[in-house]
Amino acid sequence: MKVPSISKAELMLHEASVMNPGLWVKHNQVAAFCARRIAERCSDLDNDSAYVLGLLHDIGRRFGEGDLIHTLRGYKYMIESYYVDSARICLTHSFPYKDLQCYEGINDCTNNETEFLSRYIKRIDYNDYDRLIQLADAISDPEGPCIMEKRLVNVVMRKGFNEFTILKWKEFFTLKEYFEAKMRCTLDELFRF
Repeated sequence: MKVPSISKAELMLHEASVMNPGLWVKHNQVAAFCARRIAERCSDLDNDSAYVLGLLHDIGRRFGEGDLIHTLRGYKYMIESYYVDSARICLTHSFPYKDLQCYEGINDCTNNETEFLSRYIKRIDYNDYDRLIQLADAISDPEGPCIMEKRLVNVVMRKGFNEFTILKWKEFFTLKEYFEAKMRCTLDELFRF
């Protein structure tokens, strides 16, 4: 996989935390922990890659305030650093339901950026790393791993509910079932929520 080493990823996140401090940094660290724990139970996933992808999924927030644009900023930053698999995750982590309109929050991208994101999400075939980070993102509060329902409601409370929210939530529950079958245990058992 084209991802940074763990030490490089941790340095990148640290630098980002200096540029734009906030709870997003701790959320990324928790997502990395969750991704690694799930990957440890899945023989076809690499634990270190899962950790790095979780650690950097929101790295676009290093550039400051922004909503949807953080996905594209992270993608560009990772592409410029030649980490194409990390770049991919920066775009795919917010879209378990493959429609840009399901994003809860503000589309602060230009028309051209929106068009690029929409095309990218629709044409890509998700792999298990895309799915893993989507799930890890959905169970990671800055305070630690949490039940998915808590995180989903928290996001809606902050960013709002739209006509695609339920479709997105259904995809998250599908991801949960998929990984629980792969792990042969529930997320509750793995994380002791």
